[in-house]
Amino acid sequence: MSLRPSEKEEEYFARMEYEKKKKLEEEKHKALAEEEKKRLKELHFMRCPKCGMELIEIDYKGIKVDKCSECEGIWLDAGELEAVSKLEKSGIDKLFSVFKK
Repeated sequence: MSLRPSEKEEEYFARMEYEKKKKLEEEKHKALAEEEKKRLKELHFMRCPKCGMELIEIDYKGIKVDKCSECEGIWLDAGELEAVSKLEKSGIDKLFSVFKK
């Protein structure tokens, strides 16, 4: 009697080993991606997307508007554009007058 595994058994165990290694690699990549995202967030937090200089945050009527200290670009986070669009024209004019020199 042969103790050698059949071809189907070898295929099954090879597939199981592959799936196990594939899962370990996916977990490793996920952890690496999370670390990289954290590193990039720390590197770019409150920096101008255009020139990389510091952003100055102004709170106006509950809307946090970020303005670059160098190129004077104005940046809005998710949902803030909708909040600005709901302001009346005079409110928008007052908001942008805060940034005028």
